Amino acid sequence: MGLLMVLPSAALYARQTARTVVPDGMVLIAAGKYQALYDNGGDVDGVAVSAFFVDENPVTNGEFLTFVMAHPKWQRSYVSPLFAESSYLINWAGDTDLGTVGVDQPVTGVSWFAAKAFAKSKGNRLPTVAEWEYVAGAGQNSPRGKDEEDFERNLLILTNQPQPNPLPKVGQSEGNYWGVRDLHGLVWEWVLDFNSALITGESRADANLERKLFCGSGVVGASDFTDYTAFMRFAFRGSISASYSGSNLGFRTVRSL
Repeated sequence: MGLLMVLPSAALYARQTARTVVPDGMVLIAAGKYQALYDNGGDVDGVAVSAFFVDENPVTNGEFLTFVMAHPKWQRSYVSPLFAESSYLINWAGDTDLGTVGVDQPVTGVSWFAAKAFAKSKGNRLPTVAEWEYVAGAGQNSPRGKDEEDFERNLLILTNQPQPNPLPKVGQSEGNYWGVRDLHGLVWEWVLDFNSALITGESRADANLERKLFCGSGVVGASDFTDYTAFMRFAFRGSISASYSGSNLGFRTVRSL
């Protein structure tokens, strides 16, 4: 949903990595700044993002199966309808039976509540919008993908391509500058504050933001009106509820330093 503003130096990142114990399956992201698509009266210089760990890949069916076996209340037959729609884990054969779904495929059909509970069980949390966009804005060779040739064009192609069926295994794409994989083109991903763009505490401001999702005036006031994939993510996050359990929606987790 925006641009990288202040970028970490390669030397600083190398020093941070060298002295930090990185949890298994995660990578270290250096501190920096993220410019929101709409600042809504916030810091025009960008939002500071502290260093954190993030999962290299989206959470898989196998990992989520281990979670629901240890926490039965999140199994399909037992989850509260307040916390998940009827499509929750619908592609699984049963509560603890994946059926034909691969263990290494990204888990989908998981609500925000369930994703948040999974993250907590690992001692982690869901990434914020700023954290997710900060990581996703990296290119192959630098933290600022927009400076790389064809970066935005390639993202647009990935975002608009039909979702493969069945989904491929996670980790098949090339990692970005940080070593994070499958951020674009595999599944959409939950973030902790997915609906924050539509919540201002003032009803008239909320109505204005909602109109941005569905009309051409959405580019007015945006930090980068050419960032089409950011507009798509903004609109998608604003259109779902926390109990939504879509077949194209997965997640990954982060951990604060």
